[in-house]
Amino acid sequence: MQPVQAIDHIGIAVRSIESARLLYERTLGATFEGTEVVPDQKVNAAFFTVGGVRIELLEPTGPDSPVAAYIEKRGEGIHHIAYAVAGLEERIKELAKEGVRLIDEVPRGGTHGTRIVFLHPKSTHGVLTELCEPQ
Repeated sequence: MQPVQAIDHIGIAVRSIESARLLYERTLGATFEGTEVVPDQKVNAAFFTVGGVRIELLEPTGPDSPVAAYIEKRGEGIHHIAYAVAGLEERIKELAKEGVRLIDEVPRGGTHGTRIVFLHPKSTHGVLTELCEPQ
């Protein structure tokens, strides 16, 4: 299996992008890149860069959002780590053969035009892991 190419971003669940934005811009000096709504995941996403690393703030769009459920259960904080990969379909097959539990067995649309799949935290030592492939 090919190694991942890089950490694409770190996803952080927040109740409010606007209130969290102050911390990232003013306190940490992160550069704000913009926002994107992901309707099928029921989130608003805001992007920042810090030293070449992208941070993705995830705000639920309603109480039925998976991110809302995450915040309710665990509170705000790190939600997932995303890795850039190539050959996503082949990687899914290889992971399934190795017994890795997949949340997504078929790629779906992610932010910035990527295709993504999530690996279940029970197979990744408690870390929700996203694999994303740029278009």
